[in-house]
Amino acid sequence: MKVQKKIMGITLFAMVALSVAACGIIGQPTASEITRQARDISTPQQTSYSSLYQTSVFLGDSITEGLSYHDVLKEENVLAGAGKTAEFALEDVDELVKRKPEHIFIQLGSDDILWPTDHPKEYSLSYYAQLIDRIKERLPEASITILSVTPVTAKAEKAEPRYQNIGDYNQGLKELASKVQVGYIDVSSTVADHPDMYDADGIHFQAQFYPVLLDYIKDELDRKKSAK
Repeated sequence: MKVQKKIMGITLFAMVALSVAACGIIGQPTASEITRQARDISTPQQTSYSSLYQTSVFLGDSITEGLSYHDVLKEENVLAGAGKTAEFALEDVDELVKRKPEHIFIQLGSDDILWPTDHPKEYSLSYYAQLIDRIKERLPEASITILSVTPVTAKAEKAEPRYQNIGDYNQGLKELASKVQVGYIDVSSTVADHPDMYDADGIHFQAQFYPVLLDYIKDELDRKKSAK
């Protein structure tokens, strides 16, 4: 009899334990609920910049991708990826059109200047011009702003000498912007003022760089608007 009671007690305890594991402690959220709630809550920083740039899309390479990777902007406001060049970005135009942005910021070139061709600058800028023409054709009401390629550290430049051409490439971007009548913002000063924000490779950036970048872009747009 005692054995039967003991078995019944163990069985009852096991049933209760399974019930708690499946449903969570009464009044407390389960692990899956906590995870879901965490995804639903945006950080104040993301909320602020997401609101500011809610009608914008940033088109670019892995440096631009950091905007969404570090949760500064939402993924729908960033269309970027590692190794992206002006030529490859032509494949993103259909997706860009689907997002219906009012403002488009393009930051490409960091990978273009490394392209294995005799004249990478000219090669890249020809595709850059095609990209802008195609965007204008598909999204005629959207404003387009080219962002300069961010400089790299001296160590990164020593490891890859072709990064020495960033300044010359940016000059080409500035001239292209003037030719095709789109905006241009040189963001180099944001890097010069915050050299501690580089990532370990001296090319990419830590999370705290991106709010600085977005603030600078906003200030430059406001300045140019007030100057008209």
